[in-house]
Amino acid sequence: MKAIIIPRKQLALYIMLIPPVVVLFIYAYLPMFGVVMSFQRFEPSLGFFRSEWVGLANFRRLLYIPDVKQVVLNTLFIASMKIVIETVAAILVAILLSEIISKVFRRVVQTIIYFPYFLSWVILGGIFRDMLSREGLINVLLGKLGFEPVVFLSKSALFPYLLVGTETWQVTGFGTIVFLAAITTIDPTLYEAAVMDGASRFKQILYITIPGIKSTIILMVTLSLGYILNAGFEQVLMLYSPLVYGTGDVIDTWVYRMGLQQSQYSLASAIGLFRSVVSLLLITASYIAARKISDHRIF
Repeated sequence: MKAIIIPRKQLALYIMLIPPVVVLFIYAYLPMFGVVMSFQRFEPSLGFFRSEWVGLANFRRLLYIPDVKQVVLNTLFIASMKIVIETVAAILVAILLSEIISKVFRRVVQTIIYFPYFLSWVILGGIFRDMLSREGLINVLLGKLGFEPVVFLSKSALFPYLLVGTETWQVTGFGTIVFLAAITTIDPTLYEAAVMDGASRFKQILYITIPGIKSTIILMVTLSLGYILNAGFEQVLMLYSPLVYGTGDVIDTWVYRMGLQQSQYSLASAIGLFRSVVSLLLITASYIAARKISDHRIF
């Protein structure tokens, strides 16, 4: 067996990889052992090895809990809207930024729209709660326009759209990075030829820019499908309340309440495992579809 020899120039890079690999192992792979709770009637006092083994009983039990169906539907609805709207918003903003001639102005705009991505939902949740409350900025403006105040975060019908809108505002700037990079790889002579043919800027975008980044769009959407059952735990947890559980409760928050607040560890673990398996199947299917549609390999 041949020994693996690391070039001295690359040794520092491999050493830098050690801390994130250790963190990933401790917080992502080591906890996977807890999946065994899905097949047990887990009792903390008995531990993993002495708790009663019940097989698939927890998964069968999920089928008879009324909340589970609604929670899954909420998750799919919110996550699907986020994938579509955030992708479209990132593409549109990337195209608009690529059209800005002044580099200084472009950098200023990029910095402003990137900034929200680096704020946690603990901070953003407080900001949006204040803005959307009955005495918040939005209702003050509505009052000046003669409208009645609206408690946005207590309206079940509005809540999913508030989640999508606020997250789109947060992540759009960061999402434009990939699409801006893809736009810069398009051959400039294509635009020059289009100008010679009398094509307007809109037609250049429609027939050159968008087709030129099609493979990148497919790649990003494909990778996003793996998270379709992840509608944003931190965001929902910071913004929702019992008044909007009917439309705003997602799998992650339901698992949090069942597992940590109500101590139903096995039940919470079962639906968490279900979500992970479905996510794996979805990203596998989307990968196969991406190869067939655009002959584009991800891995």
